[in-house]
Amino acid sequence: MIELLSTAFQWTDLLQPTWYIENGGLWLILFVVFAETGLFAGFFLPGDTLLFIAGIFAHKMEKAGELVPGLANQFMQVIGLGHIHNEWVDLFVLFGLIALAGILGNMVGYWTGRKVGPSMYTWKENFFFKRRYLEQAHDFYEKNGGFAIVVARFLPFIRTFAPIIAGIVKMERAKFTFYNVLGCCLWVFSLIFAGHFLQKWLMSHYNFDLTAHLEIIIIGIVVITTFPVIMKLVKGGKKSKEKLMQEAKEERMDNTVEEQQKD
Repeated sequence: MIELLSTAFQWTDLLQPTWYIENGGLWLILFVVFAETGLFAGFFLPGDTLLFIAGIFAHKMEKAGELVPGLANQFMQVIGLGHIHNEWVDLFVLFGLIALAGILGNMVGYWTGRKVGPSMYTWKENFFFKRRYLEQAHDFYEKNGGFAIVVARFLPFIRTFAPIIAGIVKMERAKFTFYNVLGCCLWVFSLIFAGHFLQKWLMSHYNFDLTAHLEIIIIGIVVITTFPVIMKLVKGGKKSKEKLMQEAKEERMDNTVEEQQKD
């Protein structure tokens, strides 16, 4: 049985997906996926890379130099089906459990947002907070809420706050639930199955073991998943700058017109 916590724990271990698998196995993975969207403090957890690597170890994993049943078997043993060692059963068991944890995490985030949301409309406005931001977010979720919830699942940091914001702006509960389930299932399925079958294909065709190059996997997934966010921020910054320049230009023109009218 995999030990729940290592005695040589360091805080930097929380950024390493393999640490969760080696020290907590399936149960710690489920908590991480839940916490990443159900708890405010979960935004730093390695969701994408953890799921990809979990897919590699879904059916089999190495322990003390020997191959042993994978992550899914830890649940199968609990329900008395530990004798079943089937690749597809293990994959779908792991997929189902992690998807459920992600769905519940999003629901908790949404519930938290609904509870906090009403009081935010009475908050005093300042440089960082404007009530119009809530109104704009409400309009955005009304038009693109479903798409936002699905896409947010694939974006680090954003997936932590998306359900909370959806709750704050009071996105329709039934609509949120539908897209929450859809987005979570797509996210978990794509990463679990991609990790498992990419490892299998590379081993059979090129004898290339992904488990021996996990650092490259982690860096690659981080770059791929954060690139859209960075581009969005860059484009958003450019648009904001252009908008400010346009507003300043219009203001100067208005002042010129007023001065001419006075003359």
